[in-house]
Amino acid sequence: MNEDIRKQFWKALADSPHVMIGATGEREHHIPMHAQLDKDAHSAFWFFTATDNRLAGGGPAMAQFASKGHDLFACISGTLRRESDRAVLDRLWNNSIAAWYEGGKDDPGLVLLRFDLDDAEIWTADPGITGRFKLATGMTMKAGDLGKHAEVAL
Repeated sequence: MNEDIRKQFWKALADSPHVMIGATGEREHHIPMHAQLDKDAHSAFWFFTATDNRLAGGGPAMAQFASKGHDLFACISGTLRRESDRAVLDRLWNNSIAAWYEGGKDDPGLVLLRFDLDDAEIWTADPGITGRFKLATGMTMKAGDLGKHAEVAL
């Protein structure tokens, strides 16, 4: 089951790569970020941001994700680090990013953060016929009637 739910997570994130992310242990609100995915990197994703963004310094972080169809939810823990590999920046760079940085890839206000993933809790919301029947009739729900839950290492 864990491998299936992990695959579902990566597919859902690729379809809608928007997460809310914040520093672990801080009282500041999490902020929306657009995850840059690399099909060959299943233990990290990246964010382009500005040097004055409160996450630019890196450190332990948590990200929350809800899929486009609201049928998969995830809470992901990991560590934000400044990405120093210029090849990664070049590979992830696109016109949507360029629109934000007047100086292009060499803009002094540009930071590329890598989110090294540790683990996640992932929930799927697919009640199936039995779950829908129970909801409609007020029958007692049991774990698994509305979907699956897994703790996975990413």
